[in-house]
Amino acid sequence: MTRPLRIQYEGALYHVTCRGNERKAIFKDDHDRNVFLELLNDGSKTYNIILYCYVLMDNHFHLLLETPLGNLSEFMRWFNITYTSHYNRRHKRTGHLYQGRYKSILVEKESYLHILSRYIHLNPVRTKQKEKTSLLEKEKYLRNYKWSSLLGYIDDAQRGTFVDYEQVLETYGGENKEGRKEYWKSICYDLSRGIDIKEKIIGGSILGGDIFANWVRDRFLPAKSREIPAVKQLKKYATKEEIIEALCKEVNKRFDEIKEERGTIRQIAMELLYRFGGMKGTEIGEMLGVDYSTVSQGRKRLREKLKGNKNLSKIIKRVETDLSL
Repeated sequence: MTRPLRIQYEGALYHVTCRGNERKAIFKDDHDRNVFLELLNDGSKTYNIILYCYVLMDNHFHLLLETPLGNLSEFMRWFNITYTSHYNRRHKRTGHLYQGRYKSILVEKESYLHILSRYIHLNPVRTKQKEKTSLLEKEKYLRNYKWSSLLGYIDDAQRGTFVDYEQVLETYGGENKEGRKEYWKSICYDLSRGIDIKEKIIGGSILGGDIFANWVRDRFLPAKSREIPAVKQLKKYATKEEIIEALCKEVNKRFDEIKEERGTIRQIAMELLYRFGGMKGTEIGEMLGVDYSTVSQGRKRLREKLKGNKNLSKIIKRVETDLSL
């Protein structure tokens, strides 16, 4: 079995998970959990890590973090060794605490930061014990689950000092009462409809669109390594011209017509350029003749429309399929 790729660079975003050896518990009690979070706080400062969210489960943990210094391996080596030392010393044991190396997925920040934060925050109810409980019971459980950064996202009074909430909440209206309310609404929607990002992970190592994965491959992977199975799965990416051509073909409209339209089709163009073209909001705005806020609001309104309109989702899927041919 091929080992997952280890890609590091300044400003990289990762979803990090680590599971207990033989799937055994890595926390005996709340004291262990508090020590874990204290070390996470200390390590974030020492290694200049930006932590967006965390969830502690009985036998594993999830972290969503950014490395401005490109030093994930150094941070995780210190963090896992330090917590293992605490755990072994306190519980009078020896040997490995974790099952092999930590797992890290490199994430395209612009497209997946806010989505992945929700996916991670749902972990406490994604268990066999909770899968048959009602939606109201799951919502209540999440609101009362102490060992997750979710509480700080939905309640300003429970913010942690070492979690960066601003960048995720920006997608939902900002780090304010309205933004927190919208974030919780999205969590509740995910509870009822489900959210799955596993099928979108490329080569077991990258969560992102074609443009992002191709950029990672070309910039950080030597030519020889591109022959390994994980890297072969990285696709060729679309240009903005290819995206617009595919959309125009799908909706049977010229690009100048799409630019002038104030409705759903223009919003789809914004979403496609952002998700599959790797373009920033300001760049999309310049291309469509609108300002950044219009792009941001347009994509937000489209997400709401997609929740109850399968036809719109099919349009985007068909364009994506066309681009991958």
